[in-house]
Amino acid sequence: MISVDTQLKPADLRAGLNALWQASAAKIESLESTWKPESGAPVFTVAGRYTSRGWTEWTQGFQFGAPILQFDATGEERFLEIGREHTRRYMAPHLTHIGVHDHGFNNVSTYGNLLRLLREGRIAPNFWEEQFYILALQCTGAVQAARWSDTADGLGYVYSFNGPHALFVDTMRTLRALSLSHRLGHVLMGENDRRISLLDRMIQHARVTANHVVFYGEGRDAYDIAGRTAHEIVFNRNDGNKRCPSSQQGYSPFTTWTRGLAWAMLGYAEQLEFLATEPGDHADARAFMLRAARATCDFYLAHTPTDGVPYWDTGAPGLARLGDYLERPADPFNDHEPVDSSAAAIAAQALLRLGHYLAEPRYFQAGLTVARTLLAEPYLSTSPDHQGLLLHSIYHRPNGWDYLPPGRAIPCGESCQWGDYHLRELGLFLSRLIEHKPYLTFWS
Repeated sequence: MISVDTQLKPADLRAGLNALWQASAAKIESLESTWKPESGAPVFTVAGRYTSRGWTEWTQGFQFGAPILQFDATGEERFLEIGREHTRRYMAPHLTHIGVHDHGFNNVSTYGNLLRLLREGRIAPNFWEEQFYILALQCTGAVQAARWSDTADGLGYVYSFNGPHALFVDTMRTLRALSLSHRLGHVLMGENDRRISLLDRMIQHARVTANHVVFYGEGRDAYDIAGRTAHEIVFNRNDGNKRCPSSQQGYSPFTTWTRGLAWAMLGYAEQLEFLATEPGDHADARAFMLRAARATCDFYLAHTPTDGVPYWDTGAPGLARLGDYLERPADPFNDHEPVDSSAAAIAAQALLRLGHYLAEPRYFQAGLTVARTLLAEPYLSTSPDHQGLLLHSIYHRPNGWDYLPPGRAIPCGESCQWGDYHLRELGLFLSRLIEHKPYLTFWS
């Protein structure tokens, strides 16, 4: 389990954060010099160079959101202009993309960050620019909410790109699109001009995820371990009943893909923060979200090596050959199973947010401990020959999509857009705490 440093303070990470932003600037500029729009969104690195992978363009917002975060952290105007111009030129199709559940990834990372900066006074006031971002964010939340499947118990969920039967754990973090669109005063208009609350759909999806994707050690199946998550839940579309767990990127439906676990951790922690600022009585929603947040974060603490970086799946078969791997730091260079640093970057922010929300040092100190690991070798990439920022991430282990370096038995040493973005987001969260700047949220 994670060996939590109870004495660590955010300010103790200042040197690592300085190294992060220095390396980040060079990585953004390197990718800018080689990226060709016609090649599609960059996804992961192969031998240190970013390449695309046709599936869905779910990483475009991370690509363009990265320079916006860089500007936020450093004040360097050239990065703001890169992010702002690329958002304007290339992101419009993502706003009305009816085929994916990734609106929160793509559009809150770009339009959302820009609106936040404008409202914080970091971008010069411009009425029509602000209206442009507002309209974009209103649209993206409604389009995502329209990907809706009803369940037999009268609830429903935003279905994944796999189709109306598929509820993905990832979507918990993309729900920020619905919440932000609601906060901006928008609704989804349905048949006969029915007004559909985006807040209600966010809460319903979160509840269905908590009921079926997150486990609580209550005997739901033979592998019901408290806090573990499934990647996917399959529903019968004829009657709306749950049929079974499944997995696209994890080892099996009955093991825990750690990046999916991290998406759930962060999604629930962030929505708890959001609901705390939302008018009305949301006590019931906050209660089930808190239960899910605690369960998933506790599972992460107990099933991750001492330095806070998990292996890609807690049930991956090669782990048995690593001995007591939870009692020592993760080894990205082992010969049996890859680690996933991108899961650690997402989970670290979740632990920090939940600890802040609850005022519980146990979670907050764990988040700092994970962040310290990621802000140093062998995870922080400072080599000018590598375009990635966060090393040792994994995309799709079952499909074998990750690059295998010569002479290695498993993938290692590579980066991905979501890992790099979330390390920057984690760094910005910490930088603002250290500098006593406004607490970082997806809404303003």
